[in-house]
Amino acid sequence: MKEVVIAGGGLAGLGLAHALRNRGVPVSLHEAARYPRHRVCGEFISGVSAATLAELGIEDAFADAARHRSGTWHRMGRQMLAFELPEPALAVSRHRLDLRLKEEFERIGGRVFEGSRLPREARPGLVWSAGRRLERGPWIGLKAHFQGLDLSDGLEMHLGRNGYAGLTPVENGRVNVCALFRLDRQRSGRGPALLFDYLAAGGNAELAERLSHAAADSASFLGVSGFELGWRTPQDDLCAIGDAAGMIPPLTGNGMSMAFEAAETAIEPLLAWSCGESGWDESVARLREVMRRRFSRRVACAMALQGLLLQPFGAALASGLSRTGLLPFRPLLALVR
Repeated sequence: MKEVVIAGGGLAGLGLAHALRNRGVPVSLHEAARYPRHRVCGEFISGVSAATLAELGIEDAFADAARHRSGTWHRMGRQMLAFELPEPALAVSRHRLDLRLKEEFERIGGRVFEGSRLPREARPGLVWSAGRRLERGPWIGLKAHFQGLDLSDGLEMHLGRNGYAGLTPVENGRVNVCALFRLDRQRSGRGPALLFDYLAAGGNAELAERLSHAAADSASFLGVSGFELGWRTPQDDLCAIGDAAGMIPPLTGNGMSMAFEAAETAIEPLLAWSCGESGWDESVARLREVMRRRFSRRVACAMALQGLLLQPFGAALASGLSRTGLLPFRPLLALVR
């Protein structure tokens, strides 16, 4: 069987690496950073099925993950919605999860090269899973872990004029706070102070004050800017999965789930190529078509929903519908799953 080389050791890359290796495919994975490491990520997995995790062979990695079903939405300090998810979401830090998946992949015979950055190129056998493609995009993502922060629900979402933040408990008494904002060069601060500044500027000063009284793990603070959200139309022959193919707005809580689903989608075409049952170009074309059918509508709906909620009229409309019990939460949720 021909070897598959995966560039990028995030969730999509690790999930695919497990699935192919469990089917006898030689797999090597190249990760530019070193494990364990923090990632700008909501660390909230909603929408992935147990069947998908089993198909990838990684279900055991979530045995001790926190499970959350209830949550609340707030807008500039006022609660606008309390909700229940159809199925519990999984919550686990990327610091723990990625290392666990990497070590298990090595145990089943996979090869991992840390501190290895492959060139971005289209060639047979290379799967590009190296995360978001940095561009001159309008967004900045910020993330940090906090301790001593009480949450009444498994998820708190806080909407502001300039973006939104999600809070969810992970392991060891930590709460992950991950936020997406419109990039603003006037904002200042280092580490978590930058997060507080963005929150206050968007009308969430109360949340910023609340976070400032908790214990922030400065080592967990990360920021990334200059990226686009949405589904990407391929501009070259690169075989891309995960965030490299498209990013769903994080307000859906579906980003990590979509990474695993993308890995699941890639199994059959890559296995066929490795076994010599199809050519590389044919396998890549099949993968792209299946991913487009599976994800493009979901991402488009999420982009429209995010655009609406970040407009004053849209946020006020959602608040009003929620107060009267007319907000169709379950149908909206189904559109972004």
